[in-house]
Amino acid sequence: MTTTRLEPGSLAPAFTLVDQDERAVTLRDLRGRRVILFFYPEAMTPGCTKEACDFRDSLAPLQAAGYTIFGISRDEPEKLRRFRERDGLTYDLLSDPDHAVHEKYAVWGEKVNYGKTFMGVIRSTFVIDEKGRISHALYNVRATGHVARVRALLGV
Repeated sequence: MTTTRLEPGSLAPAFTLVDQDERAVTLRDLRGRRVILFFYPEAMTPGCTKEACDFRDSLAPLQAAGYTIFGISRDEPEKLRRFRERDGLTYDLLSDPDHAVHEKYAVWGEKVNYGKTFMGVIRSTFVIDEKGRISHALYNVRATGHVARVRALLGV
C-alpha cells in the first residue's frame, strides 16, 4: 500500500478503470489533455453528492480551460450509473472496488470517526498536466467549497 503522498511534478500513477457504463478508461490515453481526478468515499452520500454536483456545476468553465474531469470511488458501475443519472452528472465516474488505484494515489488510509480508527477513502483531488504529471495534489479536502478552491487554484 502506498503511503507516500504524490507531489507536484511526479508522474501520475497509471491506471485503467471502468466507468459507469463499464467502458474502460485508461489514464495514458488522456495524455495531451489536462485531467482532474477527484476521489470520494461513496456515491449518493450527502458530502459526496455536494462535491460531485459542485464539479457538475463548474464543468463548463473547467472544460473550456481544457480540463477533463473524472470522479473515482469504490462503488460498482451500476451504482455510479444511478448516481450520475439521479444528480445529472455530466462527466464520467470510475469504479475502483478493490481500491488499488486509491492506494497508488495514497488516498486509501487510516481515518478516525467518533474515536474509532478504520481504513477508508481520504477525499482528495489531483490535477494532471498534458504530460501526465501531477500539477496539484490536494489531500484530505472538505466536500463543501472544495471545487471553488480548485477553480481558484487553476484560475478558472
